[in-house]
Amino acid sequence: MNPTPPPKPGRVLLASPRSWCAGVDRAVLAVETALEQYGPPIYVRHEIVHNKHVVQSLQNKGAIFVEQTDEVPEGSIVLFSAHGVAPTVHAEAAERRLATIDATCPLVTKVHKEAVRYAKEDYDILLIGHEGHEEVIGTSGQAPDHITLVDGPEDVANVEVRDESKVVWLSQTTLSVDETMETVGALKNKFPNLLSPPSDDICYATQNRQVAVKKLAEDADLVIVVGSKNSSNSIRMVEVALDAGAPAAHLVDYASEIDEAWLDGVTTIGLTAGASAPDVLVDEVLTWLAEHGYSDVQSVQTTEETITFALPKELRRDLRTEIARRRTPN
Repeated sequence: MNPTPPPKPGRVLLASPRSWCAGVDRAVLAVETALEQYGPPIYVRHEIVHNKHVVQSLQNKGAIFVEQTDEVPEGSIVLFSAHGVAPTVHAEAAERRLATIDATCPLVTKVHKEAVRYAKEDYDILLIGHEGHEEVIGTSGQAPDHITLVDGPEDVANVEVRDESKVVWLSQTTLSVDETMETVGALKNKFPNLLSPPSDDICYATQNRQVAVKKLAEDADLVIVVGSKNSSNSIRMVEVALDAGAPAAHLVDYASEIDEAWLDGVTTIGLTAGASAPDVLVDEVLTWLAEHGYSDVQSVQTTEETITFALPKELRRDLRTEIARRRTPN
C-alpha cells in the first residue's frame, strides 16, 4: 500500500508593488538624516507616517513626536510629517523661532497648491476625505473659507455651494479610488458644472496598491494587509480586497497578530502592505506563514514603480546656524 503523499504547501500570492512609497521613504529618511546631522532630539509634529513600527523605531533613535507646535521647545528643530500641515502651523513655528523641516509628501503638496489656486479664483472647493485625518486638516487649512469636506457619497446631499458654476473637487491622496469616484459621480449629479483637478489627487502608490490587491482577491481565500489601524491607505486596501471578492481580509501590524483560525480551509493567501508599512514586516509575515504550511510564495506584479523624491530642501541648509540667527535680537 502506497503511503499517503504529504500535503502540498499552501500558496502565498505576494503583491508587487507593496509597502513603502516614495513619499513615505522620503519622510522617514528625512527624520533619520536630521538625527544624523543634528543629533537628538528632533521633534516631529504628528506621526511621521501612520505606522506603529516606524514611529517606535524613530523614537528609539531620538525622535520625539508631538501633537501641537507649542509642545516643541523654542529654538528647536521640528519636522512636519508626510501628511502636510496648514499655513497656520508654519506661522506658529516661526513665532517660536523653530527651524522647520517640511517632509510633506510632494503629492500632498500638489493638492495644497491646487487648493490655493482655486481659492484665489474664488471657487468653492469640495474636498473628498475623512474628517479628522491629518492630511485633510492640512489641506483644509490652505483655504479654509473656500473648502467644504465631503466624507463619502452619503455626505453629498448635505453639500451647499455659493455658485454652482464655480465648483471644483479635490481629494485626500490615500482614499479608495472606487469610493472617491463614486463620490465624484454623486457630486457631478448634483453639480453638473463640477470641475475636476488637472489630474486625480489619489496618489500613484495608493492606486497601484489597490490595483494589486484586487488582483490578489481574484485567487486568494484570505488577504492579509500589513499596516496600522490609523493608516487610511492600509484600511482602504482591506475594503478593496473584500469589495473585489476576497472571502476574508484582515489588517495586521505584525505577524504575531495573525489568528490561526483565519487559516481554516485556506489554501491560497494574498499578502500585501500599505504604503506606510516597511517591507521588513512583510518578511516577518512570510516567515510566520511558512512555519504554518504556506511556503510556496509567488509574486503577483501589476506594475513597476520608479518614482523617487529628493529630501526636503531644508536638510541642505545649516539649521543650527538658522536657529542661532533667529535668537539674535535685531
